[in-house]
Amino acid sequence: MTDRGTDRTPVGPADATVAPRFAGPATFARLPTIDQVPNWDIAVVGIPFDGGTTYRPGARFGPSGVRQGSRLLRPYHPELDTLPFERCQVVDAGDISCSPFDIAAAVAQIEEAAGSLLAGGGRVVAIGGDHTVALPLLRATSRRHGPLALVHFDAHLDTWDTYFGQRFTHGTPFRRAWEEGLLLRDRSAHVGLRGPLYGSHDLTDDAAMGFLQISADDVGRGVDAVIDRLVERVGNAPVYVSVDIDVLDPAHAPGTGTPEAGGLTSRELLAMVRGLRRVSVVGGDVVEVAPAYDHAEITAIAAAHVLYDLVTLMAGQLPG
Repeated sequence: MTDRGTDRTPVGPADATVAPRFAGPATFARLPTIDQVPNWDIAVVGIPFDGGTTYRPGARFGPSGVRQGSRLLRPYHPELDTLPFERCQVVDAGDISCSPFDIAAAVAQIEEAAGSLLAGGGRVVAIGGDHTVALPLLRATSRRHGPLALVHFDAHLDTWDTYFGQRFTHGTPFRRAWEEGLLLRDRSAHVGLRGPLYGSHDLTDDAAMGFLQISADDVGRGVDAVIDRLVERVGNAPVYVSVDIDVLDPAHAPGTGTPEAGGLTSRELLAMVRGLRRVSVVGGDVVEVAPAYDHAEITAIAAAHVLYDLVTLMAGQLPG
């Protein structure tokens, strides 16, 4: 674990006027690695795990795909009018190694590694991997910040109980999180829901756990109204933002494991993420990028921009 220390002069991305963006190591946004700086504030970490996938596998290659898709990112964020990599030290912490054969063991390994990163006092944004990884990340983040509000962008609820007898899958992380007391009741929301379900009980069971359900059709009726609902919902609680890239329509994110027609545009998703600048974002993830199903890096580029926005939000909320 890198000591965050007292040196507050951030090291930024590689200079694209010196080394072309297509050259050199593909760290996220061409940022320094965690061992190249004496201290850090925000760490981007990959979790190449897809053992909890129920349909198309391949999200284990998501971290490398998103890093590749992030090469074109630039240091100034015009919509939020900030230079996030100058406000604080952002690093690429590499990947968390975990078992591809034992889901419970992998969950424990991810939780331990994320906890070690968070113990240094910084914040962590993860690149999945499938959505199973959100549970250990929530465990580690809640130990640091207490029970959390969750803003979950996804086509699916991910509050089902089990699949084939397995309690830890990419469709169950938020039921487990609710059962474990990691989430504040009536402070969490799903955004972008759509597609067929197993039955109406899926919705009623989810609502009984205190989740607000915002459909893709709701988003289509007005992004600003959805942002206002989310801000009111989470209030002043510490917020964890979990983004399953399948919240986007397959036209905007074909490279994912469980695509659903009728989804969000990348513009809508980015606008809602940026709208969370009014709340306290303490952690997050972008998951379910499966590069084998992608075309021209469409999905990876979208995911890289979402992650960049999450980092920018956190950078703006840290002490200057």
